[in-house]
Amino acid sequence: MEFQDKLDGIWKRISDEEFLANRGTGGEVRYYVFDYNASMELIVRDKIRQLRKQNNPEADGFEIVEYDLYQMVLDILNEKGYLEKCIKFEKTKGRDYLYTAVAKLLRLTSDNNLIVNRIVQQTPEHAVVFLTGVGKVFPFVRSHNVLNNLHQILDSSPVVMFYPGRWSGESLSLFGTINDGNYYRAFPLIV
Repeated sequence: MEFQDKLDGIWKRISDEEFLANRGTGGEVRYYVFDYNASMELIVRDKIRQLRKQNNPEADGFEIVEYDLYQMVLDILNEKGYLEKCIKFEKTKGRDYLYTAVAKLLRLTSDNNLIVNRIVQQTPEHAVVFLTGVGKVFPFVRSHNVLNNLHQILDSSPVVMFYPGRWSGESLSLFGTINDGNYYRAFPLIV
């Protein structure tokens, strides 16, 4: 399928009643991945803006809610007063130390994951959740980590991760070159 055809199919897919019901045949919660070549990032961002502008929650019966993971991390660091400290950490202690410090601050490996909790708390009823900023936030946040943790607690809204890389149906390959981890529960948004 051509890339433009995939982009053009997003609205039809997310506005479909079966998609909005958010359940598979076994009753499982549905999560989706829209993978694309990272060189198309700006085109995908523009398409997401168009879709959000096109969305009329009252008429459509759902609201598109976008969470840019990179912006979320910056917001959390700012709110906690750690952004300037992170810049100093990178200069004085190196990137590896910074990655570890940010992961601990965000509680990425705990049940109290700040990113996941924020998404759950801020997602209104009848939403379609778009996760973006995956490439911008790497390596601080790994997409499979967000999906695995979110899948456990957000089961009321369909979730679509816009992924600049390849998703094989089992594993995520960021930018088509970096193994970002395994995630088996998602479905392709556009087949």
